[in-house]
Amino acid sequence: MEEKQNTAHGAGCFFCNIAAPQIEAMLGHLWPEETHKHFRAARLEALKGIRSLLDARIERMSKHEAQGTKISVE
Repeated sequence: MEEKQNTAHGAGCFFCNIAAPQIEAMLGHLWPEETHKHFRAARLEALKGIRSLLDARIERMSKHEAQGTKISVE
């Protein structure tokens, strides 16, 4: 059986390679499918909230024009 290698923290990461898949498998047996769908949707909504905060901040920063002094040249 081929193991899925999640390399978010590196190829030798204990959590990514051993612990996380075991926890996920355990929770998969304990939680009904409907509960899993609910928490997944909640995670997505939280990420969308963070994205909206970032978008608002980017918008505010983009509106600032360069500060300087205009000098008339004759």
